[in-house]
Formats: sequence, C-alpha cells, structure tokens
Amino acid sequence: MSQVLQSGLSGMRAPFDAERKMPLWQTLVLVALLLWLYLPILSRLAAQWWNDPNFSHGFFVPLFSAFVIWQERSRFTVARVKPSWWGSLLLVAGLCILVLGQMGAEIFLSRVSLLVVLAGLIVLFLGWSFLRVLLFPWALLFLMIPIPAIVFNQITFPLQILASKIASTVLPWMGVPVLREGNVINLPAMALEVAEACSGIRSLISLLTLAVIYGYLMEQKNSIRLLLVLAAIPIAVAANSFRIVGTGLLVQYWDPAKAQGFFHEFSGWLIFVVSLLMLYVLHRVLRTQWGEEGAP
Repeated sequence: MSQVLQSGLSGMRAPFDAERKMPLWQTLVLVALLLWLYLPILSRLAAQWWNDPNFSHGFFVPLFSAFVIWQERSRFTVARVKPSWWGSLLLVAGLCILVLGQMGAEIFLSRVSLLVVLAGLIVLFLGWSFLRVLLFPWALLFLMIPIPAIVFNQITFPLQILASKIASTVLPWMGVPVLREGNVINLPAMALEVAEACSGIRSLISLLTLAVIYGYLMEQKNSIRLLLVLAAIPIAVAANSFRIVGTGLLVQYWDPAKAQGFFHEFSGWLIFVVSLLMLYVLHRVLRTQWGEEGAP
C-alpha cells in the first residue's frame, strides 16, 4: 500500500514540477529583453577588456563561470524549484540601478545591475535554492567588471609609492645608491619613474582572479581557498617590487636602454609566472601544514 501511495505521489509531483518549468517561448522573450537592455553595455564592456590591459582577464571570467555551472550541474537535480516573488524586488532593484547608472553616466552601476537582474530572475522563476547553487559562479562574474576609475586611481598611486619604497630600500643593499622622490627613484645612471603601468595593479587584479580560479580547481577547503586569494595581494606587490629592483640593477650595471626596453616588457610576464609559482608553493605549504584531508 505504501509503495502504491509513494508511486502515486511521485507521479503527481512530476507533472506539478513540469508545470512550473518556464516554457521555451518565455525563456526566449526574457533573453531577448535582456539583450535589448544590456547589449550596448556588454559591447562596451568587451571593448574595454580588449583595449585595456588592466582588465583583459575579463574575457575568461564568464567562460570560467559557465564551466563552474557545468561542473556543478548535478546539484541542480537536487535543488527544488520553488519560485519566489522576492525575486521581483531584486529585479526592480537591478532595473533601478540600471536607470541610475544610465542617468549618471556611471558605467560601473550599469554593469553591476545586470548581475542583480540575473539574481532576481533566478529567484523569481526558480527560487532561492537555485540561487544558492549558482551563488559562486554568479559572484564570480563581479570579477569581470572593471572597478570604477576613481577607485582604480585611489589604489594605483599607493601601489606606486609602495613599490618605490621597497625598491629604494632593497637597491642600496646591492650597492646601488638611491634617492627617492615620491614615485621617482633617482639612480646614478638615470632616474626611474614608477609609473601607473608599473604600479603592479595589472598583475594584482589578474593574480586575484587566477587565485580564485586556482583555488576552485585545486583545493576543496574553503579556508585555504580564502587564504590563497588574500595571499595574492602581497605576492603581487612583492613580485612587482622585485621587477623594479631588477630594472634598477640593469640600469646601473648594464645598459639603461636595454633595461627599459626588452627586459621591461619581458620581465612583466616573467614576474607574473613567478607570482603563480609562489601561489602554488604557498598552496603546497598550506596543504602540508593543515593536512590533505578534511571537510571544506
């Protein structure tokens, strides 16, 4: 009797769940509306990824987010479809952010509004359980949005000063007399200016993004993942400072023209690879210290 009752309930539940699924035409209408609202914003975002080396990693973020969704696809079969009208509030909030961004010519708000709208649609049509499943790949998409220029400038200049201070401290240990004036390092051979491009902000942003990706792919413990992301900041700063020290040594002991030419461009890639190796070594040390086993 109980088996018959269970089979009957499961048979009733399946059509009920099927009825709550969005028809294909509604999905297409929603996608068309999103493209109508956000296609100009997304096209300008892609153009910034292409033209601004500081944010070229943005191309990989949505691809990796899609990979995470595919990787976690088994969790969707467990999540219960339970639409919530609270999603409409998120949807309205996202549209209000879009209007504010367009009226104030603030592209950062306009781009963020897309993610808020997506969260609202997920809750409205699928429910909070699906948003919890999609929380990490959804939050990951924030990394594809370039930070506002006012915030970018507030971060860049302190990084320039910090890199200049570290380099001007290390170079005298290697026999190079230094006189620092702000972000300018005066050497006997010539003056080195730690410009915005040499501040390390590009490697910092890219390394933070790669630390998140690396932590997801190579580690199960959330605590170690968080430490890897936090460690990316001092690693990027230290690696960029060593790059400036290397440039100063070449300027003083070899050829200033070559130090600011090929080596300056090549060292950027080299230091970034070294930063990745440092992140990997730190990961191995953390796993050795905390043990391979344990719940995430």
